[in-house]
Amino acid sequence: QVQLVESGGGLVQPGGSLRVSCAASGFTFSSYDMSWVRQAPGKGLEWVSTINPRGSNTYLTDSVKGRFTISRDNAQNTLYLQMNSLKPEDTALYYCARVSGGFGTYDYWGQGTQVTVSS
Repeated sequence: QVQLVESGGGLVQPGGSLRVSCAASGFTFSSYDMSWVRQAPGKGLEWVSTINPRGSNTYLTDSVKGRFTISRDNAQNTLYLQMNSLKPEDTALYYCARVSGGFGTYDYWGQGTQVTVSS
């Protein structure tokens, strides 16, 4: 069955960096757009980034442009989000999700990994 397992979250100081990963299994990873979506405490889901199957096209929400980079390793069935210059407002539970159908539509989600930016 389809599984998405995130890892790499943690506590980091403002201005610091962190890389979160998502290990995918149970489907042909290289055939799907993949996304990162986050949920800050007390707020709704916020789309962060999407990458196409080959990794040649990436999309980022405005608030993370210039700071975050999405990438993938299709040989390792793994999705990444490199986060630099982290801010307290980046604190959230970060989910990876498989895109189905149109942009912004997801059919499978991981359990999430917590990223906390605090001094």
